[in-house]
Amino acid sequence: MRIAFFDSGIGGLTVLNEAIRKLPDEDFLYFADTLHVPYGTKSLAEVNQYVKESVQAIMQEEIKALVVACNTATSAAISELRGMYSIPIIGMEPAVKPAVEISLEEGRRVLVFATPLTLSQAKYTDLVARVDDHSIVDSFPLPELVPYCESLNFDPVEIGQYFRTKLAPLDLSQYGTVVLGCTHYPFYRDILREVLPAHIELIDGSKGTVKRLTTMLSERHLLGTQGTSSIKLMCSGPNPEYIAKMEKALAYLQQGSPAK
Repeated sequence: MRIAFFDSGIGGLTVLNEAIRKLPDEDFLYFADTLHVPYGTKSLAEVNQYVKESVQAIMQEEIKALVVACNTATSAAISELRGMYSIPIIGMEPAVKPAVEISLEEGRRVLVFATPLTLSQAKYTDLVARVDDHSIVDSFPLPELVPYCESLNFDPVEIGQYFRTKLAPLDLSQYGTVVLGCTHYPFYRDILREVLPAHIELIDGSKGTVKRLTTMLSERHLLGTQGTSSIKLMCSGPNPEYIAKMEKALAYLQQGSPAK
């Protein structure tokens, strides 16, 4: 049986890539809701419906766990999904807590990049309220970044200029950590590394999510021993070109470019 990963598009491949590295004896399924990407600029009700429809399709496959590899989808639907299905379902949340811990030690602030919808949800604001006792977290939407990623635009000059323009109003010397709060954003880790001051640490939620997945599989005696890291790619639309896009994006990740 496979471990399924779900996102609106190719962003969740950053989480899948981490799982492939940490769980080489598993087999995987990746499902992209290509009919409705991107989620981050849509309403909560729309995203909730899209997620449930996609997960219903995923559940037709033989899977033993589901990772909702999308912060926006997690905010919109994770509680309902856990009430609907008995398999382990792991969600994503921006890695604000470790970022706060690091920045407090350095006496600096935390900057969270995410989609507008993620930043507007109670799940995110509750998370910040829970871990940000010293009011050092600032939130910053980057709605254009998902469409760039979905078009496989990783051009360092164009995207680098985009970041410089967007971040120009900010005093980046204040910040010790930047949280990549959307699973698409780690594709741009190297470009951000060139744009941001050298002292800023980049953090995303992939490692914590895969660690939680591993723990849940172990607790339920579901860890694989004979898998081969095979990957089945699926999408909601009749779009073979998108399958090819996912293959290219995963190959880009596995070359190490965005995940150093």
